[in-house]
Amino acid sequence: MPYVHEFGILDIDDYTEEYIPAKYNCITVDGELIDEMKSLYDKLEKLSTYFHTLDRPSKNLAWYGITLIPPTSHKYFLEVIIQENKLYNSKELEKLINKTKEAIKLNKWIIHYGI
Repeated sequence: MPYVHEFGILDIDDYTEEYIPAKYNCITVDGELIDEMKSLYDKLEKLSTYFHTLDRPSKNLAWYGITLIPPTSHKYFLEVIIQENKLYNSKELEKLINKTKEAIKLNKWIIHYGI
């Protein structure tokens, strides 16, 4: 994989603006796979997130930085990934589905490290 997106679960009180995917038990998704999913871009434009800090509310994922996805956005994010995986049948997306379900169960935030 030449470049990847990484997703983990965090307690927002422990967040630091550093690149530490092991701390959040991140899983990886191939960047080329995400690039292939053209319909994903439009769907994620409706996803409420924060870029880098809680002071920067946004929509979508920060493709080249850190995205914080609040628990209030998890169900929508899960629906989008499940829809996309019906087309791609990807083990990596299946891991992302499971990671998102875990975040929902724990009521914790998802952290995304862009490429």
